[in-house]
Amino acid sequence: MFDNTAFQKLVEAGNLTGEVTATNRFIVEVKGLEGIRIGSQVLFEDGQRAMVREAYGDRVILYNIDSENVALGALAVVEFDELQVPVGPELVGRVVNPMGIPLDGKGAIRTAQTSGMFTPAPGIMDRKMLDEQLASGVSAVDSFFPIVLGQRIAILGDSKSGKSTFLSQLSANQQGTDRIVVYVLIGKRKVDIERLLSDLQRSGAMEHTIVVLANIFDSLTQSYLAPYAACSMAEYLWYNGQDVIIIYDDLSSHAEAYRQLSLLQEVDPGRDSYPGDIFYTHSSLLERAGKLLSNDKTLTSLPVVLTPNDDITAYLSTNIMSITDGQIIFDLGYFRKGIRPAVNAGLSVSRVGGQAQTKRQKQLSTALFKALANYHQAEEFSHFSSQLSKDARIDLARGRHLYQALRQVPEQLFSLPEQQLLLETIMKSDNDLAIDVPGLKQAVKGRGSDMKADSDYDTLEAELLQKFRAEPVVEAAPVVTAPEPETKDKKHKKVEVKDA
Repeated sequence: MFDNTAFQKLVEAGNLTGEVTATNRFIVEVKGLEGIRIGSQVLFEDGQRAMVREAYGDRVILYNIDSENVALGALAVVEFDELQVPVGPELVGRVVNPMGIPLDGKGAIRTAQTSGMFTPAPGIMDRKMLDEQLASGVSAVDSFFPIVLGQRIAILGDSKSGKSTFLSQLSANQQGTDRIVVYVLIGKRKVDIERLLSDLQRSGAMEHTIVVLANIFDSLTQSYLAPYAACSMAEYLWYNGQDVIIIYDDLSSHAEAYRQLSLLQEVDPGRDSYPGDIFYTHSSLLERAGKLLSNDKTLTSLPVVLTPNDDITAYLSTNIMSITDGQIIFDLGYFRKGIRPAVNAGLSVSRVGGQAQTKRQKQLSTALFKALANYHQAEEFSHFSSQLSKDARIDLARGRHLYQALRQVPEQLFSLPEQQLLLETIMKSDNDLAIDVPGLKQAVKGRGSDMKADSDYDTLEAELLQKFRAEPVVEAAPVVTAPEPETKDKKHKKVEVKDA
């Protein structure tokens, strides 16, 4: 039974009051509350809360936050002028709902501060240029599409293509830093939620993570509010001197919840039945990321978008891509071929990643793209000829070694110097000798801290290359399934066919 002492105190204090006159699931119409602000927090006499969505004189439309069961004739009173959420370091390591109520059974959370959910983004004069790389521990991302602290980069892909695994790896890789991860789960199945929480606990990432959980089947309103509430929790830590990474998993479910609320509210539907302000809904959220001039700290946003059948041209995914500073696309076709992580190198891009890379990292990234392009080209030629030129054999061998090096199981993470050592060693192989890549992977683990200068890299890479070389590969034409088709070089093709 709800103790309505708080309700009575608000009424006695002279706060605006009203009466419920109509309900339609989570949409509540209240008569009274004249002069109330949009976005205010309202308390019903049975303890449920609501947010003011529209106001027409003495007729006010609310989103019920807690359930769809509000009795006609129930009294309502204004609690706050804006929707509030508890914030503070006490939330770290906990699982909460969008209103800050714990869901992990570890007891109440006592925070000294609250914050509005819909706070404005920092102005342009309050921001600073981004210049530090965020290491995910995944070589296929850090070496090709580096994420920068303070960046907004979208994670797109079909269901079960490896998005959540990558995000779990990124979270686990922040161990040993002072960064906090805020993980927002919207509309996820119970089994997926339990798997993620188990992964975070097993890797130790839960110690520096806040999980905000919204079940779309319990409350549409909480699913709509979840990313804003989580962003407010992250912003408090950000403004108080900590680097924060926030993962919105996923904004597709968030958009669906908002679409259902809008249709219940009888808002005119737009494209794909989404409300007309869906772009603003996400842009106003994602623009809250960046780097502060006042304390040099960053808030990094990683919105996740579901792309059924790998279609990245849909309305929602193109919206998010146009808001963010790049995208990492996970391809379900690659995933089914056993390529892990299944990153589509042809469609992914990080528009500000180069700002955080050293000259040596940029040179390696350029060389990797070129080497993989040559590999795909040589693989195409291998279908037309039983004997390949020496350069083509080298391209094939190097490409196979690179793909083997880029494959990572979820528990396997590499620091940026370790990735540099691993990939540069393979790139320095100037012949078609085989390389013991699994052995090389084990050898570079823990050696990143020894790399202080370029000469240290050169010396160790020469030793590693000498140690892990194997016997020459057989000259027979290898048949390798290319994970990504490339444009054929017709001139090269003619030469190979002629030589054959």
